[in-house]
Amino acid sequence: MELIAALADLCKEKSRPVIAIDGPAGAGKTTLAHEIFLALSNKMSVQVIHMDDLYDGWENALSKDLSKILQYLVSQHEVKSPAKIQRYNWESSSFGESEELPVSDLLILEGVGCGDKDLQDRFAALIWMEIDPKDGLKRVLDRDGAQMHEQMQKWLGTQAEYFSQHSTREKADFILTT
Repeated sequence: MELIAALADLCKEKSRPVIAIDGPAGAGKTTLAHEIFLALSNKMSVQVIHMDDLYDGWENALSKDLSKILQYLVSQHEVKSPAKIQRYNWESSSFGESEELPVSDLLILEGVGCGDKDLQDRFAALIWMEIDPKDGLKRVLDRDGAQMHEQMQKWLGTQAEYFSQHSTREKADFILTT
């Protein structure tokens, strides 16, 4: 895959590379993160962090708190220090116990909101995953169930506003259409 080779080259240009994979819900960000992990983990240690684990529920998902967490994670990665996170439990609507993440050579941030404008210059690569909103919605509902329809309708507006504020697509190094 040409993308993997390009990412491997870009990672060589940064002493502590970070790849961010952003884009609308249902675009395939998690799948791409896994593929990159599989392709690059034989050359370096790789840590993947999913935004779903960091969001503070639906209403506060794309808040300043998420930006602070992302800045902390990237900063810890840059100085080769373990980071501590609390993963969000969607069933209990609360954060779990603090856990320490291992230091890795490459950090991959994956999910809506990981392309935060305050971090874009620090990424080895920012990847935008493009999908027609109707197709993305269908994928999410097929994956998570029809009971998510109303929440996903709200989320489409929330994510669109976020992307506009952060110019995520416009700042992307790669735009992939699914």
